[in-house]
Amino acid sequence: MTRQPPSKTRQPLTIGLVAGEASGDNLGAALLHQLRARRKGLRLIGIGGPAMAREGLNSLVEMEALTVNGLVDPLLRLPALLRILLQVRDAILAARADCFVGIDFNVFNLALAGMLKKRGVRTIHYVSPSVWAWRQGRLRGIARKVDLMLALYPFEVGIYQERGIPVRYVGHPLAHEIAPKEGTAGQAAARRALGLPAKGQVIALLPGSRRHEAETTGKDFLQAAESLHGAVAGLVIPAANAARHAQLTAMLGAASPALQGKTRLVQGRARQALTACDLALVNSGTATLEAMLLRKPMVMSYRLGALTHALVARFMRTPFFALPNILAGRALVQEFLQKAAQPEAIAKAALHLLADKSKKRAPLMRAYDRIHRELKPGAAPGAAAADAVLEALGHVQA
Repeated sequence: MTRQPPSKTRQPLTIGLVAGEASGDNLGAALLHQLRARRKGLRLIGIGGPAMAREGLNSLVEMEALTVNGLVDPLLRLPALLRILLQVRDAILAARADCFVGIDFNVFNLALAGMLKKRGVRTIHYVSPSVWAWRQGRLRGIARKVDLMLALYPFEVGIYQERGIPVRYVGHPLAHEIAPKEGTAGQAAARRALGLPAKGQVIALLPGSRRHEAETTGKDFLQAAESLHGAVAGLVIPAANAARHAQLTAMLGAASPALQGKTRLVQGRARQALTACDLALVNSGTATLEAMLLRKPMVMSYRLGALTHALVARFMRTPFFALPNILAGRALVQEFLQKAAQPEAIAKAALHLLADKSKKRAPLMRAYDRIHRELKPGAAPGAAAADAVLEALGHVQA
């Protein structure tokens, strides 16, 4: 592969980065903080949000300019997104960047990485697409576009190694952000802050951030909660955003007065809700990881539309959906998917966990502890990722 010719005049270490959403902005900020601690005079160019701006990135455009929603919006926004893609490509090339780090935001960043790699820029992708779960054919494209993959989970490493794609396991930032005892030590304060009862058991319902998730999983969880509210002192539902808060408010309005009286619906504050609870009913995704790191027993449930599920099921490559189960390689968390996602079954599993205070909980907590330790290989958030980036650029001097 042809690399950019070395400059006759030495310039500072120059890195291009793009984050397209809040989670990537937080990842990028931790990475930049660690890079700046290791290399003085670091030069940055690309797109990020407020967290990356605090670490010295002057974003070429507002990160929100990359935001798209639904199925129609990306098509309508395509010309504008292509202009931004080419703008960032040209700026990174003009800056003679030593490397490009695409932070998640896979479609945009992998397209940009492909363009830059052809022009001799080293390319690093931070956060593996879910090739371990479905559509492993994407690995062929990744191999053409990416010089190094930074993986959040240890099981991802073998997938890339088998295909000869350089990979480095760097751990998950949540494992650093959440202390091992945070979920127990902070429980009383979280309950006070949320207006939940100080005594008795509390359940958190996390149905997901998308409209269809609130319609399906949210409905299942609320119906399960009707069976559960007599056994608990309180329930809390953290709505992901204002739209979900309005949607869940309407759904809760149709619930029984007894359930409404015990339920706190809040906007955001998902981690606080999980900290406050004794048990969580959780949609699939990062919420299952966060609940595990906070040492909360949980029941996971997820339903797709029939057509979507029929399409996705053809490409699935994992027997589990909950991240704790995938990381453990066994069923730590009970999963209810599609037709099995019935409120009665969810409520029964939750009641079993609430009643079990010793026999099964101790082994579960030991498994949670082990996974938590595995997910933090570096000394601080972003540390292992920063080391990997600099090692990939070993020829670059401080």
